[in-house]
Amino acid sequence: MNELLKAIEPAPNPNIPPLRPGDQVSVHVKIVEGGRERVQEFKGTVLAVHNNGAGSTFTVRRIASNGIGVERTFLFASPRIEKVVVERHSKVRRARLYYLRNRTGKSARLKQKFD
Repeated sequence: MNELLKAIEPAPNPNIPPLRPGDQVSVHVKIVEGGRERVQEFKGTVLAVHNNGAGSTFTVRRIASNGIGVERTFLFASPRIEKVVVERHSKVRRARLYYLRNRTGKSARLKQKFD
């Protein structure tokens, strides 16, 4: 049964590096508008990484205009993701950073981690 599941499992996208919660990332996503296709950039903080085989996802949160938070969940195996650029790593002590949803301003900042 495991061989059958592995045979139909989609290949992971090679353009996605290993991600950790707290990373500042820039996700380049292909968007189709009418007949045209373009690349849209989504910059934000990785809140969570869900490792679930073919259904593995990562959630990115950014602050849009007027301080409104926007979260987006991406599949690791998605062919729509052109590339993911990790801009910096942050020092965090949790696997899920959902507490950032309730924070604004200085309290929503994360310390940068230097490797």
